[in-house]
Amino acid sequence: MFSEDVVRLAKEVLTLAGDAGVMVATAESCTGGLVAAALTEIAGSSSVVDRGFVTYSNQAKMQMLGVQEQTLADHGAVSEATAREMAAGAVAHSAASAAVAITGIAGPGGGSDDKPVGLVHFGAARVNGTILHIERRFGDLGREKVREAALKQALELLAEALKA
Repeated sequence: MFSEDVVRLAKEVLTLAGDAGVMVATAESCTGGLVAAALTEIAGSSSVVDRGFVTYSNQAKMQMLGVQEQTLADHGAVSEATAREMAAGAVAHSAASAAVAITGIAGPGGGSDDKPVGLVHFGAARVNGTILHIERRFGDLGREKVREAALKQALELLAEALKA
């Protein structure tokens, strides 16, 4: 179902979380649950995966993750501020000690000069308050390739957060 790279990254995340004795969560917009699916594709993942939030709409981001309406108004759904709040909200609204969040524009439409197709913001939060952020501009590769690239980047960032 997933590429070898994705399976390898998912296994790394699960190992890191298991070794640290922590649970993880995901908060996903443009990937629509792909990160949670990749993690739970691995047998034994239930010992470290708490839950996944698919928050495609702004309303879902606010209701499920506590993203502030003002953040969305000021910065938009696809922004560093929103990715950070999504990640922190996933930790706050779960039993997880670490979470990754993804919000972006996978295409084919929806882009603008400021926020083109392929722009994705990632956040990773730890229960200790640490929040990491990465912005990637994958380009207009096509919806499937943007989502696959975002999936890989999200798993890499979650692994980095687990090492922090």
